[in-house]
Amino acid sequence: MLRFQTAGESHGQTLMAIVSGLPAGVRVDFDFINRDLKRRQGGYGRGGRMKIESDTAQLLSGVRHGQTIGSPITLQIENRDWTNWKEAMAVEDHPETRAKYRPLSPPRPGHADLAGCLKFNFREARYVLERASARETAARVACGALAKLFLKEFGTEIASHVLAVGRVALDCDNIPFERILALRDREDIRMNCVDPATEEKMMREVDRATEARDTLGGTFEVIAHAVPPGLGSLAQWDERLDGQLAQAVMSIQAVKGVEIGSGIENSARLGSEVHDEIGYDRRISRFTRKSNRAGGLEGGITNGEDVVVRGYLKPISTLRRPLESVDFESKETVKAAYERSDVCVVPAAGVVGEAMVALVLAGAFLAKFGGDSLEETRRNFNAYAEQVKRF
Repeated sequence: MLRFQTAGESHGQTLMAIVSGLPAGVRVDFDFINRDLKRRQGGYGRGGRMKIESDTAQLLSGVRHGQTIGSPITLQIENRDWTNWKEAMAVEDHPETRAKYRPLSPPRPGHADLAGCLKFNFREARYVLERASARETAARVACGALAKLFLKEFGTEIASHVLAVGRVALDCDNIPFERILALRDREDIRMNCVDPATEEKMMREVDRATEARDTLGGTFEVIAHAVPPGLGSLAQWDERLDGQLAQAVMSIQAVKGVEIGSGIENSARLGSEVHDEIGYDRRISRFTRKSNRAGGLEGGITNGEDVVVRGYLKPISTLRRPLESVDFESKETVKAAYERSDVCVVPAAGVVGEAMVALVLAGAFLAKFGGDSLEETRRNFNAYAEQVKRF
């Protein structure tokens, strides 16, 4: 079973993650991992924190001479901003420095501040926001990069692009996957949009929000290409892969909606306009589809088409012109607290979406094919591929 967990606070000393369940023998490309981390930091509309951090992953266990060895992999990402927060975020209690604890109050609308304070009985939100922060997703991206490297061994590639930012939306369909994958190699992620003209409009939309001291949301799309049919299951509710993907992408901070394929648009159509007709290509002994409105999943199982998942982000909750809140002690109406923030994170969220989709698919892949070594997994996969080809 592929599992991962992350730990660490936004302004703590470090972020940590443990990935277990990857078979031995997977070649680890450190540059690939760090490139994904750099992509997560990029995008037009990011805030000042990204000018401080320069995320790179240290692998502390589970890898020897560049290959996984089957034991848990420990990753660490240093928080460079820690030098400015050593006293405020100290693990040990030093009463003489309590004046530098930097409490955050009152709670900010749209954040986990109030709900977390009520849950854990805290009177200020610093305790809550440090873990609720999207800074945690840096660790997820590093874990997801390992899952991508594993899936790549079997021909599966994963990429993302931005469909909409605020009121500006990409107006084109059936974009070749290679065009989306090419965005991954750009030096500057910008808005991570395949159409340069639309990308410029998205950037101007961010400029307008910045001038208004406001924030923007939007939509990203993650595509997993060359996914084998048969991952996931219809046998139990929690084994359905579309449900697992939806939960994984919904867990990303600020994501408030998830769509598989063109699910939202499909809900307003007739069945005859929605379902993907089936064909068969005898040249390659493969079932085909005339369309992919199902997003590569039927009955909770991959059907051999690209897996397509969209995430819908609300605007970032921290505003430069704070909304109304309530003081914890007096219960009087006040303006919410403000800390530095981004204006738009849709491109970066797409990179996190790639990581979460990769982790879910890699887990489903190992659940089906197993293997303590990459060689064993490959034998199992190849035998299944032959079975499908002979069907």
